[in-house]
Amino acid sequence: MALSFNKAAGGAKKSSITSYSYRDGDNEVRLVGDVLARYVYWLEGKNGKNIPFECLSFDRNEERFNNLEKDWVREYYPDLKCGWSYAMQCLDQGEVKIINLKKKLFEAILTAAEDLGDPTDPENGWDVKFKRVKTGPLPYNVEYQLQVLKCKQRALGEDEMEAISELKSMDDVMPRPTPDAQKKLLDEIREESANVDEELGEEFDLT
Repeated sequence: MALSFNKAAGGAKKSSITSYSYRDGDNEVRLVGDVLARYVYWLEGKNGKNIPFECLSFDRNEERFNNLEKDWVREYYPDLKCGWSYAMQCLDQGEVKIINLKKKLFEAILTAAEDLGDPTDPENGWDVKFKRVKTGPLPYNVEYQLQVLKCKQRALGEDEMEAISELKSMDDVMPRPTPDAQKKLLDEIREESANVDEELGEEFDLT
């Protein structure tokens, strides 16, 4: 269906969803929607920025490595290891954001859910309250401590329900790249091409 002139934007619209920034000390979010299960490799691009490449050997739906798709990163960089990189959407002060989950924090949430139930349920879910604690001088010297006793069940309010009324699946928010698209971007990085194709940049979230 064609657009009327006054509704045309003149180009592809980019997602307006921002990422959740973990804060030192107390944090509170309400998880919503589905879980994006994936493993990623990190490679340095031409501009020095680290680029995430999804491991295509890992099946998002089955949460296992089945090697059904060609993994070009492993082909080009056989010694490079992929890492756990699950993500969801959350409500942060009423705004929908993408939260890149921390493995131990997510494991603690799963354990708590055995007693508290599904945290994403709009009626019977619960707010996830946790602390970010520095344990040393290095950037990765951080712990995320779920405060289970403060995680109380509550129904989402009217404004919160409105905020998630058109919530997308994480598969739509962060689409899985095709092996061919992944190979093309890898080739461009390896050849130190001057420009990364704009469509590939959007697919791999390079901006």
